[in-house]
Amino acid sequence: MTHALLVNAAVLAIAMLALWRVAVRIGDVSFIDAVWAGGMASLALLSLAQVGTNAPLRAWLIAAATVLWGARLATHLYRRWREQGEDPRYARILAKAKAEGKFARAALTTVFAMQAVLLYVTCLPAQLGILTPGNDAAGPLLAAGTLLWLVGFAFESVGDAQLARFRADPANAGKVLDTGLWRYTRHPNYFGDTCVWWGIWLMAADAGAATAVASAIGPLFLTFTLTQWSGKPMLERGMAKRRPDYAEYVRRTSGFIPLPPKK
Repeated sequence: MTHALLVNAAVLAIAMLALWRVAVRIGDVSFIDAVWAGGMASLALLSLAQVGTNAPLRAWLIAAATVLWGARLATHLYRRWREQGEDPRYARILAKAKAEGKFARAALTTVFAMQAVLLYVTCLPAQLGILTPGNDAAGPLLAAGTLLWLVGFAFESVGDAQLARFRADPANAGKVLDTGLWRYTRHPNYFGDTCVWWGIWLMAADAGAATAVASAIGPLFLTFTLTQWSGKPMLERGMAKRRPDYAEYVRRTSGFIPLPPKK
């Protein structure tokens, strides 16, 4: 298993270096969000390829769940980048480096190198769940993880689709989406993302306690990132500045876990 994990790390490092060169050439790193999702799907496929056709049912299910999630999200984020251009978050982070002619170095250290490490760690449930040997018996954790993954995938997919339709209507310019899933949580996509990876972790935990403990850092870090670091907090600070009615939306709408809106 150690050899397979090292192969995954090496392939990821080479891919990130190649993509970094693309970012330097175009002067924009914003496509890294699509790489994040696609990279996890790729690590799952690479892990499965190293196990071979004798992989247990758990490995096939985890690989399928990771690839379906990653392919959908990567496609969605790549299209958004192509339509909307540079992400203001990355533009702000790298503005000083770009002005000082240090964009290439900052893009490598601040974005691509960091994202490679965090992507690899977050994807540990999928990698270890696929690479850990075991029989084909489907235990309760595998079933529970699959169910939680389905809930998360539905929330994330529907939430993204609702937001895309809302933004596509010129009449909604400057408005805040507060219908559909967005009526019950300010971040149905982040909530869904979290459920997806805790679901994959449960599926991986079916391989045993050692795998569960070793891979728990993945969903723990993702949950922290989305709720406390670069996800929800950063997005909401920007929304509060751009949308005068966002404060009222925050007052009545749950910040993460879907709940009935306040009166």
